[in-house]
Amino acid sequence: MVVSDAWMGRRYPRGMEASTQVDDAVAADGLWAPVRRPLTVGLALAVTVVAFEALAVATVLPIVSRDLGGIRLYGWVFSAFLLASLFGIAVTGTIADRGPLQRPMLAGLTLFAAGLVVGGTAPTMSVLVAGRALQGLGAGVVPAVAYVAISRGYPGHTRPRMFAVLSSAWVVPGLIGPAAAAVVATQVGWRWVFLGLLPLVGVAGVIAVVALRHVPPPDRARHTDIPYLPVIGVVAGAALALGAATDGTLAVVVAGLVCGLAVLGLSLRKLTPAGTLRAAPGLPVTVLTRGLMTFAFFAGEAYVPYALTTVRHSAPTLAALALVASTMSWTAGSWIQARYVRRIGPRRLVRIGQQVTLLGLALMGTALLPAAPAAIGVLAWGIAGSGMGVAYAPLSVTTLDRAAPGEAGTATSALQLCDVLGQALGTGGAGAVVAVMVAGGHGARLGVALAFGLGAVAGLIALVFGHRLPARLRGDTGAAAADGAPGGTVSEAAGRVAMELGLEEQ
Repeated sequence: MVVSDAWMGRRYPRGMEASTQVDDAVAADGLWAPVRRPLTVGLALAVTVVAFEALAVATVLPIVSRDLGGIRLYGWVFSAFLLASLFGIAVTGTIADRGPLQRPMLAGLTLFAAGLVVGGTAPTMSVLVAGRALQGLGAGVVPAVAYVAISRGYPGHTRPRMFAVLSSAWVVPGLIGPAAAAVVATQVGWRWVFLGLLPLVGVAGVIAVVALRHVPPPDRARHTDIPYLPVIGVVAGAALALGAATDGTLAVVVAGLVCGLAVLGLSLRKLTPAGTLRAAPGLPVTVLTRGLMTFAFFAGEAYVPYALTTVRHSAPTLAALALVASTMSWTAGSWIQARYVRRIGPRRLVRIGQQVTLLGLALMGTALLPAAPAAIGVLAWGIAGSGMGVAYAPLSVTTLDRAAPGEAGTATSALQLCDVLGQALGTGGAGAVVAVMVAGGHGARLGVALAFGLGAVAGLIALVFGHRLPARLRGDTGAAAADGAPGGTVSEAAGRVAMELGLEEQ
């Protein structure tokens, strides 16, 4: 008995039928199947636009700061973007659970483009911060829509690979973005780093919006109210805490931190799964861990270029190489997790990634030493990026895995809310530390070292909570067997894949 494969023109002997059926089922229902190919490309392009902007701004910001002045606002260039993203994420997550996804994506990319124009024409650092806030408001829509589209448009066994594809969307920006931004800033002017992205936004917008028109509607549409007040409370609380931290007056710092964090905590409880702030096992600790990990990484990321160009007096190209290294290693780590997350479980992968990220932060601190080669920063940040790649996507997969039916938008919105909040507090907190140290005459070297230390503290807290993460994803046994892992015969694997596909269709 043989089984024919008309497309490949091959024939398989007895014993390979079940394996062939599994492969055919996966191929016909995979990321690049004709029915899903436009959506895969559209979501990847939308993420690519945001990636170009993020890496370019991080690379040229030391140059922008010298041109416009205002070292006190250096961290706010990142924090304003991220805090505004919180609003876009939370609002879009609620809207996405109600119906079609193309309109929110169109609105988000339009706001993002408007922010690029403001940033590219900014006469002062404060106007640049305002432009970045507008960019962030639009950029927050992109991941919120993408996560819900993945939940609705892709079966469970393909989601880890789709998250790896989204991480791969950072490859081209990671390879050419920082270096291109450095060249444009020094040869043409930093303003074109913003304005030059406008055509790419237009192309990505058209492709993504058209593809999203074919995403199925939610099985159970949820018509909950948009949580404007809690979101405003989160943004206001974080902004108050960060603003007070840069004041320099002890009384103001203490009062602002206490009040800001109190408002932030009370508001965040209404936007996240019950038990998130106390790291309850399951979905709550998954959401909290994402925030702690992004705090740890981006507290360092924001000041890697500053450390290499201002503290170590290296060329901007070295800072660009460090960002390229982290981007590429993050992508590599993401593909590693896509292969193993269903075999060994999210808990082990996340904890491995956390430890590797902490190692990268520690090595980055050594790059500040005058006796150490500045090029260590490239290696260090590449290591940190690989740790994030391994740890980041399993948290996304686990969130979708644990989300209740019809609540994928709400669950992923909470995940992204903590994700971006971690970035905002990490970059803002690091910026406050550096600004206070420089203003107090202690020097930028100590300030940046403390910023890396601040990130390490958040990473250690995340590592402590890591044992509460789910050890396995639901339906792992069948997925593992289908991937060739121990746990069943080939025929059983085919049956499990068929069952999984059937459940996903329901």
